[in-house]
Amino acid sequence: MDGMTLSLPIDPEANRLLERSPLALLNGMLLDQQIPMEKAFSSPYVLSQRLGHDPDARELAGYDPDALVEVFARPPALHRFPKAMAARVQEMCRMLVDRYDGDAAGLWADVPDGRELLRRVGELPGFGRQKAQIFVALLGKRYDVRPDGWREAAGAYGDADAHRSVADITDADSLRRVREFKQAAKAEAKAAKG
Repeated sequence: MDGMTLSLPIDPEANRLLERSPLALLNGMLLDQQIPMEKAFSSPYVLSQRLGHDPDARELAGYDPDALVEVFARPPALHRFPKAMAARVQEMCRMLVDRYDGDAAGLWADVPDGRELLRRVGELPGFGRQKAQIFVALLGKRYDVRPDGWREAAGAYGDADAHRSVADITDADSLRRVREFKQAAKAEAKAAKG
């Protein structure tokens, strides 16, 4: 995976893992809910450190579920909900083994168009439509995975000038702009309920 890669304000080694490991990138995206984005995308690196190596999908798919929960829950926990997220990571890895021979990049390799890419990503456990669109945008903008129609499939997250998600973060300024967008969206949603 090359191209303009992610540059999150996290340990440089954690960023490098996201660059070299499609599985780490998928795991970071999966964990990116109800915790800060930096924590979510650092957790695959912490997981590698705790296991003593970069795990592959087969290893995580076959891991003893209770032992994996223990790895996720060990302080500092990899997620606010370590038990649920360990199970979800394991479920996703099982799907990668079943459908893509354990190769996370198989999810987007030889994909004919953006619509099919979005469909594949959206079938993963824990990836609703919005998260799937963000991941399609992330692949297109930062990892040069650009099948025909990828921007359209990513919806507003695919816009070239967007500052809506992790897909748009390249430096401190873009991170600030994404944070401002998210805060404004939250405030808008709250006001709509109000």
